[in-house]
Amino acid sequence: MAAVRDPEATKARIFAAATAEFAAHGIAGARVDRIAREAKANKQLIYAYFGDKAELFSQVLQQALLELASAVPVDADDPDCYVDRLMAYHRAHPELVRLLLWEGLEYGNGEIPHEAERRDRYDAKAAAFAAAQEKGRVDKGLPPRHLLFMISALAGWATAVPQFRRLLVGGTEDDLSGLRESVRVAAARITRPAVEDGSAVEDGATGQAGPAAAEG
Repeated sequence: MAAVRDPEATKARIFAAATAEFAAHGIAGARVDRIAREAKANKQLIYAYFGDKAELFSQVLQQALLELASAVPVDADDPDCYVDRLMAYHRAHPELVRLLLWEGLEYGNGEIPHEAERRDRYDAKAAAFAAAQEKGRVDKGLPPRHLLFMISALAGWATAVPQFRRLLVGGTEDDLSGLRESVRVAAARITRPAVEDGSAVEDGATGQAGPAAAEG
């Protein structure tokens, strides 16, 4: 009896194999034959599903970003905790940052595939920060898009350049925990609204409060 084909299961295996391949080698260095072998899929089937290697990379990255958005929904009302969850996610899934770095090397400042979809998702996240500013949860001193960019950078840089982190901060679990705490403090300081006397409200990562927070 012939085996029943399961296209969705096949695509899932292709995505898993392609994620590892692209994260390790980028677009130019990745090989479709290796992806096919790891996914136990026909090479021509990959082309039939995705068209070419660049489109496969784009869809793999899109899927990775959707998984991040599902696992760590944007929380503009609590930016320091949000950045901490992002750091934890990137450490557990370093392939996402690597895919983004490879994308940057491949396309530079030029247009990327499916750019409108990506822009819409980033617009929605920036809108969440704008709404938090209007509610008084986040300081209005910086544009919401800039805040989102800085928080994303703070969260991902330790994973993007692990050698730099190790040389500068250290490579132990305690070192990483200390860095995560510092990143939380930094996120709190650039996002927390100021009180009337000009001091910042409580830094959520440290529990150190300004006068308004201390008064409750």
